[in-house]
Amino acid sequence: MESQHTPKRIGQGMWAVAWVLFLGMLWLFFEEQVNDKYNPNRNLVTSGSNEVVLQQNRAGHYVAPGEINGQPVIFLLDTGATNISVPQDVADRIGLRPGLKRQVDTANGVIDVYNTELNTVTLGGISMQNVRGHINPHMDGETVLLGMSFMKYLEIIQKGNTLTLRR
Repeated sequence: MESQHTPKRIGQGMWAVAWVLFLGMLWLFFEEQVNDKYNPNRNLVTSGSNEVVLQQNRAGHYVAPGEINGQPVIFLLDTGATNISVPQDVADRIGLRPGLKRQVDTANGVIDVYNTELNTVTLGGISMQNVRGHINPHMDGETVLLGMSFMKYLEIIQKGNTLTLRR
């Protein structure tokens, strides 16, 4: 009697495995879609040129991978930010040292941040040394605001949903 139920159990097990694989593939597909909508530039080509071309995300922002002191980060370009603003968790992960405490005006009011000097900041093929930044203990998430302490040295051209940065 035991041997008659074995093929049925094997068949049920195979269906369960098939469903788990199917759901896993769906999850990977939709995760990829969400990532592309937030950061359509996540596979940014880092050629040797001094030009970077970025696509706008669905929210109308420009998000792109880059590096601070050789460590990978995700930048959100912010022309309203005076300096590069690094969340505390990211600063800890990449080994930034906090300097003098100071207050800055933000869209959410006045907050305390800590000055820091960024040895190198890289976005695509554009790299700069000794860039001013600050560590922001009030920022959540992993996204670094790429402010004007980096972008003021660039030619910025926006056409439609494309932003071109040129050194």
